[in-house]
Amino acid sequence: MRENIIVSGRGQITLPAGMRKKLGIKPGGVVIAEDRDGEVVLRPAAVLEVEIYSDADIAHWERQDQLSPAAKEAILNKLKAKA
Repeated sequence: MRENIIVSGRGQITLPAGMRKKLGIKPGGVVIAEDRDGEVVLRPAAVLEVEIYSDADIAHWERQDQLSPAAKEAILNKLKAKA
């Protein structure tokens, strides 16, 4: 689906209704805008609630952790390698 969209003086655009429906973009929804080598790519975003844990929560989990320091280090190294 390709549409011509007018950019307002404030830089706003309106996505056509058919495109919003096809992509599942509802009022108040979030869209990711990405610059890909001079092209603007828009895609629906998933917004997930994030919990904030206190230092006390984290310290409690550290005390409960049954992994050895070497096992913890191995896991952290694997996670860093994937990033």
